[in-house]
Amino acid sequence: MNDDFVFVDELIPGIRWDAKYATWDNFTGKPVDGYKANRIVGTKALCAALRKAGEEAEALGFGLLLWDGYRPQRAVDNFMRWAQEPEDGRKKARHYPNIERAEMFEKGYVATKSGHSRGSTVDLTLYHLESGELAAMGGDHDVMDVISHHGAEGVTEVEKRNRQHLRTIMEAAGFVAYENEWWHYNLKDEPYPDTYFDFPIE
Repeated sequence: MNDDFVFVDELIPGIRWDAKYATWDNFTGKPVDGYKANRIVGTKALCAALRKAGEEAEALGFGLLLWDGYRPQRAVDNFMRWAQEPEDGRKKARHYPNIERAEMFEKGYVATKSGHSRGSTVDLTLYHLESGELAAMGGDHDVMDVISHHGAEGVTEVEKRNRQHLRTIMEAAGFVAYENEWWHYNLKDEPYPDTYFDFPIE
């Protein structure tokens, strides 16, 4: 692992995570290449910004739950191969109900060169500090549909407000939102804007 990359939980004690691509609970239906451990990795700059975001969230009664950070390029390559495989229907209804696999790239939900592979992009949500339950966001992680867009129609006022809370928190900490995915944020001043890493998470 590059010396500037760390396990996020080692620099931010108490942060919650669920590295979806290290599990069977993701749009491919099985663990993804390069994710050998259920941990979140990122640059030290990412961690510093996430610590600030955590403080912003706490002031509003929320904590942060991370789903993904650094993503090896081999994982992205895995996504591209998977998109060419015959549809088996196992994950379609939950993750991409209105598009075909190959359209994930065309529609901007999955990239052949992902900001995640640069180490300063994160997928995350909020949870309520009082109860520990996830905040209602009007859709789960990696729902590749217009319902996941910022400003999407069809979400409740509570869900809309929670999405806005997350966006306000993250932008105050130096992140930029991605309009197609309410959970996806990229560090504005990322240290490796042109480098796509491929070391495994282990």
